[in-house]
Amino acid sequence: MKKNTSPDSHSNEFTRSELRFLKTLNSPIKIQRYLDSVPYHIGNTSWSPRRVIAEKTAHCLEGAIFAAAALRVNGYPPLIVDLEAEQDTDHVIAVFQERGHWGSIAISNFSGLRFREAVYRSLRELAMSYFADYFNLRGDLSLRRFSQPVNLSRFDRLNWMTSPDDIWFIAEHLVDIKHTVLIDQSTAKRLSRVDTRSLKAAKQGYRTQ
Repeated sequence: MKKNTSPDSHSNEFTRSELRFLKTLNSPIKIQRYLDSVPYHIGNTSWSPRRVIAEKTAHCLEGAIFAAAALRVNGYPPLIVDLEAEQDTDHVIAVFQERGHWGSIAISNFSGLRFREAVYRSLRELAMSYFADYFNLRGDLSLRRFSQPVNLSRFDRLNWMTSPDDIWFIAEHLVDIKHTVLIDQSTAKRLSRVDTRSLKAAKQGYRTQ
């Protein structure tokens, strides 16, 4: 649910044109549609939302941080959650609430790891909604843990929304915080690999460079 706060009070580091653009993304699905419209970014970077706007590309960490900033400009708290995997890369999502239910916004190289409607009663439910679509290129189901939401306003003094430099401090924070187990080791050992058809569908639009 939107907070009854003034978004401009948290957004005065953006230029007027940047704010006008972000205010056009005035719902979670509009933010998602924007991320769907830009190519997935392959690179060892951690760009701020300003840089994402300029470059018109993002990977999952950058996309989630961008989405959190866009949510904030439009009256939501800027929250992200880390999904932690084994034998695979982590995935970061921006999360929001509508009428007490959780949804998420994300960009990914895998088609099934993106938007979730706000229909989940808990963050665990939301995280588990990614389980069947979260696998590595061998087809191993790899999602294991999730973090509690991180409110990015804690990094305001570091100018996370507009910094010209990489903002690795957010990624480092996600590594350090506690994660909740979704799948224990005994259950993980019994998991089967996804089939070729599912892997092919997940790689629709997959980029290697």
